[in-house]
Amino acid sequence: MSAKEEMENENFEAIEPVLNSENIENSNVDYLLELESPLSEPLKYKIEKIKKLRLNGALLYRSKFDRNSTIGLIKEKYFDINPGDKITNTFKIAGRIMIFRKHGKATFSVIKDFTGQIQLYLNINNIGEEKYYEFLDLDIGDIIGVTGSVFKTRTGELSINVEDFVLLSKSVRILPEKWHGLKDKELRYRQRYLDFIVNPEVKDNFLIRIRMIEALREFLNSRDFLEVETPMLQPIPGGATAKPFVTHHNALNMDLYLRIAPELYLKRLIVGGFEKVYEINKNFRNEGISYKHNPEFTMLEFYQAYSDYNDLILLTEELIKFAVKKAAGRLKFTYREMNIDFEGYWEKMTMLDSIKKFTGLELNFDMDLNELKRLAKDNNVKFEEGFGKGKIINEFFETFVQPNLINPTFIKDYPVEISPLARKCADNLNLTERFELFIGGEEIANAFSELIDPKDQFERFRLQVKSKDEEERVTGKIDTDFLKALEYGMPPTGGVGIGIDRLAMIITNSSSIRDIILFPLMKQEKEI
Repeated sequence: MSAKEEMENENFEAIEPVLNSENIENSNVDYLLELESPLSEPLKYKIEKIKKLRLNGALLYRSKFDRNSTIGLIKEKYFDINPGDKITNTFKIAGRIMIFRKHGKATFSVIKDFTGQIQLYLNINNIGEEKYYEFLDLDIGDIIGVTGSVFKTRTGELSINVEDFVLLSKSVRILPEKWHGLKDKELRYRQRYLDFIVNPEVKDNFLIRIRMIEALREFLNSRDFLEVETPMLQPIPGGATAKPFVTHHNALNMDLYLRIAPELYLKRLIVGGFEKVYEINKNFRNEGISYKHNPEFTMLEFYQAYSDYNDLILLTEELIKFAVKKAAGRLKFTYREMNIDFEGYWEKMTMLDSIKKFTGLELNFDMDLNELKRLAKDNNVKFEEGFGKGKIINEFFETFVQPNLINPTFIKDYPVEISPLARKCADNLNLTERFELFIGGEEIANAFSELIDPKDQFERFRLQVKSKDEEERVTGKIDTDFLKALEYGMPPTGGVGIGIDRLAMIITNSSSIRDIILFPLMKQEKEI
């Protein structure tokens, strides 16, 4: 039944297409039968409709449409015209149909593009009977190009008076109307394109993330840092302690690892004379998935020669404040029901001082290892038997301190045992010149005064190789080429890694890392 017949009957909801298996198979979208079975009744109806359009010679997928404006520009320029006012200019816009409202011989519709949405008005007397009923044969989800003039209705709705339109891309699938519950939330991650179409507010979080990355680049570029690229496929996984993904290169007949960090290659550049470098990079870790972990994630790492970790504490604070303000337009946020203020003073404490502040315990490296273990058991701090003093102290920190670090807080001077790439503190060789930044109870940044003594670095690698911890053994393989680079001489250097995903989570108040990754890793749904 045609759209004209539908209007004449004034019974749009009761229309039922005549369907049979022959219609389905010859509809030119029969591939859907291989992807999905059984087909829903609404989808069968769409298939039948598309078949009829093709049989009638309709062009369903065009190559281009020359726009002369966007919806956002129109709304920005003419938002304040008065009801009843008309703009005689001819505008050509394009977008996806989101709403139909049919009223006899006039129809209102809404289309949206990336910049916003706007109402369309079609009158059978203006556009002609044939074109009018052609428009009514369109579906929600179809992408169209529209030519018309701008006016504001008497109720104050900025609209386009449609003079002509063309179908640019036919939507075969039926857009969902609403999202409800966990099941649909999983579908939103799996089919992010639908999430953006149906829930346009979701786009705002990703725009904040995009602006934040742009601002990080702007800040570093303005301070003469050079953006570089380092290998994602590495013969030895290094720069962090994590389980890597392993692949095999057939031509060279060798195993390679997706990088867990770019650190050792960025340091090679420092050795080669690049004094300020950074990389916004994808890292990969073959570990669990949680609200704050995705196997593929984004980091910013930057290195500055002739600097130490104290210099980089100041630089990191300035950088993050700049990027957050640029991205979100403010410095105060609510995250997981916590009020977070980026604007005020960022507290700075040593790890040992922070443990004393939150537990009252004065831990130190002069204590006997068995005494530390007894204290850990008394305070329900979990540890493994092979842990040394440094790892046990870190467990105290993670148990009692980290969850309480809500506003931005720098924790510095980490044990050597958990910091294989950091320079030792001159006044306590059990500690390193390392800091981590915590916000909202989450680790956001990790930084060192870099270890530049090749002999010391070799000993740290060797300890990792002998470790009982599997991840330490894998990522502690001795990178002889990196040691060789250090042997040529590396200037004093400070380096910082910032977790972009976690920082974006905080300033968008996202409950999961998957909410701010465009296409998070999901369990495979099914195979065809």
